[in-house]
Amino acid sequence: MTYEAEVRQGAEVRPADLYAELFGTQASTLEVVSTGRLSQVGARPPIRTYLAQLWKRRHFLWAEARAKVTSGTRETLLGQAWLVINPVLNGLAYYLIFGLVLGAKGGIPNFLGYLIIGVFLFQFTTQCVTGGAKSIASGRNLIRAFSFPRASLPISVVLRGILNLAPTLGAMLVLILVLPEKEHWTAAAVLFPAVLVLQVLFTTGLALLLARAASALPDLNQLISVLMRFWLYGSAVFFSIERFENYPWIVGIMEANPMYMVLDASRDTLLYGAVPALSTWIGLSAWAVGTLVVGFLVFWRAEESYGRV
Repeated sequence: MTYEAEVRQGAEVRPADLYAELFGTQASTLEVVSTGRLSQVGARPPIRTYLAQLWKRRHFLWAEARAKVTSGTRETLLGQAWLVINPVLNGLAYYLIFGLVLGAKGGIPNFLGYLIIGVFLFQFTTQCVTGGAKSIASGRNLIRAFSFPRASLPISVVLRGILNLAPTLGAMLVLILVLPEKEHWTAAAVLFPAVLVLQVLFTTGLALLLARAASALPDLNQLISVLMRFWLYGSAVFFSIERFENYPWIVGIMEANPMYMVLDASRDTLLYGAVPALSTWIGLSAWAVGTLVVGFLVFWRAEESYGRV
């Protein structure tokens, strides 16, 4: 008997029976999902869940950072050699201008080593800060297409900076050992990695903080390069802080500068065979941990806003 005949005779045909008659299989069971089991796309998860999501993606972040480091220099003849050549050329320019023309090297033992450490380490912070501030705008398409913790974007920038820093550090250490005045490291040199870790933590927090600020105020990206130049001059990269000994307030501001602490501690351990002062360790640790915690919390609280960039 056909379906039309059954209808004409008033027979009841259930939807599941009709499905089976048409397709030869039993209809699948439908489940009613309550709204309590649904979650908003792009909503900010609890901070512990957010940290767990970031940790689960650590291998992807590292692989993505390596791929971008490789592709960033693929179109040049010298390739990744530019990671070393750039800071060397910058150091040479600063040496000619400040060391020879302006006479800033006066009174600084091993001015070449002093300058090399300042230029190489400050460049790492500059790359991470400027890249971190632009990370949300640069990842706009990813944000709109996929659901993932947005902190991955500025953290990925810092990971690329660390990968770029590896050959740069190697060149820096070689230059310190071979250029006049040659240095002979002491046991204090083993403390340099600890200084570097604190710099990475501080820079990561700053990248997160500026990523949040620049997403809310895109014009900030235009100011960062100028602000970084002021920060460069205020970190004693190519002159001694003793030049301002007659201005105690300037000395106080510079000594509270976290990048000055990084450079001063690095020079103590690598150039002068001295253990950095306890006040430097305490101040730098406070800057590193405080900036990382504040930067992460500020970024996390605005998680839902990044989908509207």
